[in-house]
Amino acid sequence: DSVDGKNQERDYCILTLFLNCGLRVSELCGIDLNDISSDKSSLTVIGKGSKERRIFLNDACREALDAYLKVRPKEVKYADRNALFISRNKNRISVQTVQWLIYKHLDEAGLGNLGMSVHKLRHTAATLMLQNGVDVKAVQEVLGHEHLNTTEIYTHIDNEALRVAAKANPLSGVKMKGKIEESSEETEE
Repeated sequence: DSVDGKNQERDYCILTLFLNCGLRVSELCGIDLNDISSDKSSLTVIGKGSKERRIFLNDACREALDAYLKVRPKEVKYADRNALFISRNKNRISVQTVQWLIYKHLDEAGLGNLGMSVHKLRHTAATLMLQNGVDVKAVQEVLGHEHLNTTEIYTHIDNEALRVAAKANPLSGVKMKGKIEESSEETEE
């Protein structure tokens, strides 16, 4: 709700992609128009080590993308004509500009004092996926981590979620029968 103003559709789309796809800021800034599939069901990003990966887009991402593309500036500097996100200077949006606008919108939403950052939006996306039942290996692929332990480290699951998981095990209520009762009867005799 706090995203408004001249670049509302662009900024909302950026926030939506961060929170739904767990993108790195450099990946988001590097997206070109031709990286988006024709049906807008996925996009291709270039991650660390120039590794390419495909990100599938949910309804929220597709809707935000559609809204932004309708208002995306038509006049863009030639070198950046294929860039998805365009700055007010008519060129590809920079990492610094994205970081600034994220801090701005977090402040406006009353979240600026919580230590949030662009990277924490990535962390939030991963944590939400895990808390909603997405397998850690799938989250690893979405985030573009080479090693699973990297995903496990910064997508921590709080202790309450671990307690819930332990109680959810169908074997959590199984009790041993017989031996404890027999042992106590033998001691009494």
